[in-house]
Amino acid sequence: MTPPAPDTTAGPAHPAPRSGGVQSVDRALELLELLADAGGQATLGELAERTGLPLATIHRLIRTLLNRGYVRQLPSRRYTIGPRLIRLGESAGRQFGSDARPYLARLAAELGESANLAMIDRDMVVYVAQSSSAHSMRMFTEVGRRVHTHCTAVGKMVLSQLPDRTVTEIMARVGMPQVTEKTITTVPALLAELESVRAQGYAVDDGEQEVGVRCFAVSVPGAPVPTALSVSGPDARVNREFGTRAVPALHRVADEIAAVLRAT
Repeated sequence: MTPPAPDTTAGPAHPAPRSGGVQSVDRALELLELLADAGGQATLGELAERTGLPLATIHRLIRTLLNRGYVRQLPSRRYTIGPRLIRLGESAGRQFGSDARPYLARLAAELGESANLAMIDRDMVVYVAQSSSAHSMRMFTEVGRRVHTHCTAVGKMVLSQLPDRTVTEIMARVGMPQVTEKTITTVPALLAELESVRAQGYAVDDGEQEVGVRCFAVSVPGAPVPTALSVSGPDARVNREFGTRAVPALHRVADEIAAVLRAT
């Protein structure tokens, strides 16, 4: 999945390849990550500045990635992530969701409500796994569905892992449509909400995406892109008292999923 741009105010960040690694492969992967971090596109000069590598080296690596379809050149002569990566990202997302599904099933059974796993994907969040509640009235989210970040608990949780500048840029690109009367529709209000999310360690969607539905979400630490784990249901059941029980359980399962990621 393609993450939006984190803070790029730091200077060149060219890590040394891991022991036993191939330097050219390490550098090519770094360029792909930097393109993703730059909002999906950059010039050769910008990439050279960020990596500290000679422009000739950057050009050679980009040319190879271009020939393989992992990078493409825009009419503006800037370079962007290529379509070949879409298939890889979708495959990785499906595998991640498959690995996490047993943990979501256990969480749904423990809390009695539907559990979801979602990650950032091109300025939106995409659901990669779900385990449904056993209740007849329950929340069901289709795996693969992409939703706005500003009006969902998982969306606010992934946004909280990004700099405010990047959040503002995302809102400028995709907008902040009002889905219900509770939806946050201004950037200042959203940034204030994200500050609270960072302080408390979890996010809440209180009828902002769908009337009568409440959702609690936490981040999955150490995920390769901002990722969130959530539990949701009718607000008659998923109330604030439910949240005091759900948030610790969400953090525990998120840590377990993070351990799976570290082991793969």
